[in-house]
Amino acid sequence: MGAMALAIVSMVAAPAVNAQENKDADGKTIRHPYLTNGLWDNWFVGAGAGMNFFYDNLVWQSGFAVDVNVGKWVTPSVGVRAGFNGLRGGFGGHNFGYIHGDAMWNISNSIGGYKESRFWDFVPYAHAGLMIDNGRELCVGAGLLNVIRLSKRLDLTLDVRGTVLRNQGPAGYITTTLGVSVNLGKTDWTRASEYHNPTDLDKISAAEAAAAALTAANAALAADKANLEKDNDALETENAKLQNAVKEAAENGNGLKEVGPASFFFEIGKTELSAKELKHLDFYLANVLPNVKGGKATVVTGTADSNTGYAKRNEYLSKKRAEYMINLLKEKGIATENIVVKNAVVKAANGQAAFDRAVVVSFE
Repeated sequence: MGAMALAIVSMVAAPAVNAQENKDADGKTIRHPYLTNGLWDNWFVGAGAGMNFFYDNLVWQSGFAVDVNVGKWVTPSVGVRAGFNGLRGGFGGHNFGYIHGDAMWNISNSIGGYKESRFWDFVPYAHAGLMIDNGRELCVGAGLLNVIRLSKRLDLTLDVRGTVLRNQGPAGYITTTLGVSVNLGKTDWTRASEYHNPTDLDKISAAEAAAAALTAANAALAADKANLEKDNDALETENAKLQNAVKEAAENGNGLKEVGPASFFFEIGKTELSAKELKHLDFYLANVLPNVKGGKATVVTGTADSNTGYAKRNEYLSKKRAEYMINLLKEKGIATENIVVKNAVVKAANGQAAFDRAVVVSFE
């Protein structure tokens, strides 16, 4: 009866002791279900010594007690145990033995949430078994196991058990033992919400790597786009300056007699002029070439910048651009028999690589 009373008190006290121990980052108690561990995990063996207090027909007797047991936790809150309790004392001072099985409930984990590092656990339990005492008798009872954590593998235990005997009049005994318990196998538990299948983890890692690669590729494309837009702006500015210069010269003179080189610009990696640059060429052929002394081009030089790409690729681009210009001039009706064709790979001055992706046409 004393053990049962102590178990009831522990049920009331345990929430106050454990309520603050198992919280998430928001202060909320975590109560997710746990995965079932393997067969050989969460076992324990224990031993203790103490006193037996016998009650029979209003008479109390006492004697020394020993207790050995082995058990397993099925979940963080539910466990089973088998053990032997006995020694000398009571009922005339003779020896007795009690072989029992226990169904245990870790009320601390149930109410306060599982926490492996908790210092003190309250574990009420019900037991039944065979009493060997000048005969054999089936007995039942209840108890309270106090588990005090010393380390991951070792616990201090205080076990109080009440046992009811069939006898004439009320009879039974209370056993109180102090001992140690050794934990075997895996000792902790994994929440189902925190478990990931290894195959799923591999897929997640692959997806994350692919996403990172796409992000890097998008960043590189955005940088290339920004550079191209910058180059296009520079080319448009240069074209505008050239057109204004030609217009001013035509308005202020009697026609052009001597004209410097004309440049036609290509986009990066291209060997054909854009529609804008073709308009630029048509403008030169219609408005500049007729005013050039001799009326013919003398040198066509294809260029590529050395700041981007491989040397062999740049050499190829410079030649192809010069050949492309010769073909255009032929199509426009310009005599190309005496034109000198050159190509060059040049290093951009002041970082203006776009100006070196060009064909330069020199007039006589």
